[in-house]
Amino acid sequence: MIPGPEYPGQTVRPTRAPIRDRRQSGVARGMAAALVVVVLTLAVSWSIAPILSPTDRVLRAVAAATVAALWLAATIGHVAALRFESPADIDAAAGGGGDSPRVAIAQAVLRNTLEQVVLAIPAYLALAWVVEGSGVMVPALAALFSVGRTLFWANYARGAAARAFGFALTFYSSVAALLIILVALVGRLV
Repeated sequence: MIPGPEYPGQTVRPTRAPIRDRRQSGVARGMAAALVVVVLTLAVSWSIAPILSPTDRVLRAVAAATVAALWLAATIGHVAALRFESPADIDAAAGGGGDSPRVAIAQAVLRNTLEQVVLAIPAYLALAWVVEGSGVMVPALAALFSVGRTLFWANYARGAAARAFGFALTFYSSVAALLIILVALVGRLV
């Protein structure tokens, strides 16, 4: 909040600038489409949810977490392979120079994947533990994570609009899981 000229001493929320760039429009479209896919996937998953034991649900969550961790391993391996094959990049930061564009992009994908994995794994485990009907949801979320990571990685160099759907598919699926957990926990308290 910033002090407002109309009301001295009171803060005013700054207004968001309107979308005026085609890249912003492309990102907004990609994110909206991903949100629709996540909501539909979760709705279908919920409607066909078998009743599983807590142990079986947690085992599915461990499998889903393993999928997410494998994506992280793949991006780490990709950066390592690019560094190994490039004399200019092999010393990394210790070499004193900056990364080549290929390594910089791979590093960006790695950082984003790490962030997504840190969000996804606890979401899968908590969803499996807290929500009885999560038996199909958790594997569906892992599938969305994988599709999202594939699209994000493949389209990263093409710009923000090209990678937005993949990013949002990964992010929204984890956030949706966290929201479902929150609703379930609040429902138990009320």
